Amino acid sequence: MQSEQFEREAMAHLDSLVRVANRLTRNLSDAEDIVQETYLRAWKYFHSFEAGSNCKAWLFRIMFNVINLREGKKMKLAEQSLEDDDRSHYEQSNVVAFDPLRQLEGRELMDATALLSEEYRSVLWLIVVEDFTYKETAEVLDVPIGTVMSRLHRARRDLRKIMMTRRARGIGN
Repeated sequence: MQSEQFEREAMAHLDSLVRVANRLTRNLSDAEDIVQETYLRAWKYFHSFEAGSNCKAWLFRIMFNVINLREGKKMKLAEQSLEDDDRSHYEQSNVVAFDPLRQLEGRELMDATALLSEEYRSVLWLIVVEDFTYKETAEVLDVPIGTVMSRLHRARRDLRKIMMTRRARGIGN
């Protein structure tokens, strides 16, 4: 019975999870690994899932926890490497998002969105593309709803500035 419910409730969101993980990691292989780990954890803890609640938000919360754990490990390794090699900076992975509300070519917008901070891109992707509510996004990212609202506002503001600057310079036309 649990496997049928898991199949019905959780597996319906596989494509969304892969799409977002791929945008976050910019690497399909990493995205598939993240989604696989997400589903393994979801299966393990499916007994704690409340039937009738938002399974998609629950799965995204698990996925962002998996990503944060992976990023934490990468950052820890990088910090260790920085100490060993005496480097002065560390590059973090970028998140690419798409804002369909804008009437721009997808590639141009994706390039511009890659310049946003990870926090802004994550919120923009979840709300604009995946249709999460502010409350669901706050739950997925484990931040207050006000933080989601301000990050979305700043993401859109920064994206407009980036696009205006790029267009003024003739980049992406």
